[in-house]
Amino acid sequence: MARSLDGTVALITGASSGIGWATALALAAEGASIAAVARRKDRLTALARELGETRAAAIDADVAAPGAGAEIVARAVAELGRLDIVVNNAGVMLLGPIEDAPLEEWRRMLEVNVAGLLEVTHAAIPHLLGAVETSRRRVADIVNVSSVAGRIAREGSGVYNLTKWGVGAFTESLRQELATRYVRASLIEPGVTQTELASHMRPDVRERSQARFKGIKQLTAEDIAQAITFIVTRERDVAVNEMMVRPTQSV
Repeated sequence: MARSLDGTVALITGASSGIGWATALALAAEGASIAAVARRKDRLTALARELGETRAAAIDADVAAPGAGAEIVARAVAELGRLDIVVNNAGVMLLGPIEDAPLEEWRRMLEVNVAGLLEVTHAAIPHLLGAVETSRRRVADIVNVSSVAGRIAREGSGVYNLTKWGVGAFTESLRQELATRYVRASLIEPGVTQTELASHMRPDVRERSQARFKGIKQLTAEDIAQAITFIVTRERDVAVNEMMVRPTQSV
């Protein structure tokens, strides 16, 4: 029995854990071959084992490195033959007050959350347009993983808010540019989710951040992977432009 993504190739950044890992498994279950991108080669090896017989390319790369986007896309296409879906999931969340913030944290968020996403998208567009012409589905997808922080600004997350609001604005402009050519640009905005994201923060900042969500049952990475799968498996003439997913108890 044919699956909805048979014959497609999905490139997923930040695939070594959390939402990226779960999305790789979810899209593979629908028939997609997976180009998994992350810095941690050992984790990509573990993901490849988890994917089993799925055709996969493990691409160890830092999306924030200048020129990395073009190299990542070229490797994916060289190893798997085409590109139908891009999930720009790689991101860092380095919260804390703006006053006296380590500037390196700001630079890292801009490099990964914005510049990395832009470079991968720029390199992928020609291949996605080609996929529209050559695939059974006759549609291609870019899914940019943002955050509720891309919609609601809070004290202590100013630069993270900036990066995620920028992702939202870019995605909507891209959507308008490519919609008539059947490359769908979608934005997904998760609320608090059980991933490694918080582990990157300074300990004192992490403790304050996590106190906000005490008593709330957080989303799982699989919850967001299911949402992404829903987006990319719609029929050609259905586009899910934006999806916010939050724990039921969030206020």
